[in-house]
Amino acid sequence: MNLMQLVENTQTRKDAEPFGVGDTVKVHVIIKEGDKERVQIFQGDVIAKRGAGPSASFTVRKISFGIGVEKIFLLHSKSIKKVEIVRHTKVRRAKLYYLRGLKGKSARLREER
Repeated sequence: MNLMQLVENTQTRKDAEPFGVGDTVKVHVIIKEGDKERVQIFQGDVIAKRGAGPSASFTVRKISFGIGVEKIFLLHSKSIKKVEIVRHTKVRRAKLYYLRGLKGKSARLREER
C-alpha cells in the first residue's frame, strides 16, 4: 500500500450505503449557524454520480414550491451526517439530466421491484 492509498483510506467514510443514479435519497446535512449546529434533510432523486475515492460526488434534484433545486454533495464530506435511501428505481442512463426539462407525472422514475 503506497502513501496515497493510505491517505485516501483515512479520508473516505466506511458507513456509506451503496446507492445509484435514479434512487431517491435523504441527505442529512449538518448546518452551522453561529455556534449552533443542526441537521437539515435534503430529499430528492440522484441524477448524477461522479468520481471515485475521497473526491467522489453526487447530484440530488428535488422540486421545491414548483422550482427544481439541485445540490452537489461530496460523498465523503464531514458535513454530511448520513445518506438514507428512500427507494430504488430502475434507470437506463448514467446521468438523468433530461429530468430538468420534465415536470409532473412525466418526471417520475419507475420503482425497481
